[in-house]
This record gives sequence, structure tokens and C-alpha cells, in this order.
Amino acid sequence: MHTFTLTSQSVEQTQALGRRLGALLQPGDVVALVGQLGAGKTYLVKGIAAGLGVADDRQVNSPTFVLVNEYTGRVPVHHLDVYRLGEPEELTAIGFDEMCTSGGVVIVEWADRVREVMPERTVWVEITVTGAEDREMAFLMNDAEVLGRIGSLVG
Repeated sequence: MHTFTLTSQSVEQTQALGRRLGALLQPGDVVALVGQLGAGKTYLVKGIAAGLGVADDRQVNSPTFVLVNEYTGRVPVHHLDVYRLGEPEELTAIGFDEMCTSGGVVIVEWADRVREVMPERTVWVEITVTGAEDREMAFLMNDAEVLGRIGSLVG
């Protein structure tokens, strides 16, 4: 497992980091977000969506009750919130496998709840609250090609 850690000291920095990450993502990439309530997962998604070319970040919000939001950018963006799912298999039932192979990018909030059904090439981002607005983001991935692209966030 390849890992690196970045820090954010504000919502604006979290969104800027997300924009940089989104610019590096390619069709077929899956990003799994893990962190407590209020950690900044949705703010990171707003930035990722902007980096993927989604024009209006006001349309980007956590799909807690609808489970999936889709946005139009340079590639389709599928944004899932799996907090309310009872079983990981329910992710398959809502078309997760098809989303992963549709030529877009998939972002999953609360992904630790469905860890066993996430693809091998998933980019895991574990967000830890370290202060009022301070966040530590640990990036974990298995795939060397993905690391080659995403690892440039460190530089």
C-alpha cells in the first residue's frame, strides 16, 4: 500500500486540494472518502468536482438521502453517500459496478462501510479532524499507475 499525507487548515484549502486531485483523475478512477461527520468530505468533493470541470459547485452536495448525485464535467462524476446503506451488497444493487466502468469518476463518501466491495485501484482518502478547521488527509492506494498521477499532489 502506497501512502502519503497532506494537511489542510481551512475549508478553502480543502477545496483547493480537491481541485488539484480532480484535475489528476481519469475515467475509471474511484475515490473513497473516510472521516467522521463534519470532517470535510463534502467540501473535498466540491473541490474534486471543480477539478473535473463541474461548472457550479453549488450543485455538489452530499447525496445522503438520494444515495447518488451525478454531475457533468470533463467526464461524468458519480457522487455516492453510502452512510445509510445496510449492507455492502446494496452498493451493487444501485449500479455501482456500472458507474465504475461508465467512463466517469466515482466518489464514495463513508466508503469504509463498503470497503469489501470497493475496487482494487481505489484511491482512499482518510480525513482526520486535528483542529477547528485543520484536517489531515491520508491518501492510500495500491496501484502504481494511480500513485504516479495522484502522488504529484505532494509536490
